[in-house]
Amino acid sequence: MSSPTVQRVVPDGCTDLIWTPASGTLFVAGPDTSAQLATVAPGTLYGVRLPPGAFPSVFGAPAHAVRDLRVPLSELVPSARLDSFSDMVSFCASRVVVDPALAATASLLRSGDVGAVAWEIGLSSRQLRRRCLDAFGYPPKVLQRVLRFDTALRLAWNGVPFSAVAFEAGYADQAHLAREVRALAGVPLGQLIRP
Repeated sequence: MSSPTVQRVVPDGCTDLIWTPASGTLFVAGPDTSAQLATVAPGTLYGVRLPPGAFPSVFGAPAHAVRDLRVPLSELVPSARLDSFSDMVSFCASRVVVDPALAATASLLRSGDVGAVAWEIGLSSRQLRRRCLDAFGYPPKVLQRVLRFDTALRLAWNGVPFSAVAFEAGYADQAHLAREVRALAGVPLGQLIRP
């Protein structure tokens, strides 16, 4: 690759620590609510993907603080000195805490009603909203949309017909899937998964 390329980054609930050695750029890509177009310069790019809910334990801030943003790591963790990919991995691995309750919440939200999920885990709807904003960067309904969208993309990339993708991912019908994909990714599903 000799010139910059533009890539579409779609919401998946994850946060990423990204480093470009040539420019020395080291930043955190927060959880996105819609597609972001990223210009990728020629050269090597390293990234560490953190699963949904891991951001607060690694960076010491609520995930909603970086939603839809790209923030220099130095603004979040001024003491961090990362000079290699192995430093990035070690930094994240030494700080990440996987909270089983958060993982269960995300799993329940994939297919359940927000009110019912709050009741099942013993929280009020407002408490669930605050916890989701801090941990995932999204309110529960948005988290639910993003996780369902991510499931749909995985199915579509594996060659599942779009009508079956809609059913298996939990959409009302294929038209609902099409509307949600366009809203979150900015392009139709067929264009999004095209190689």
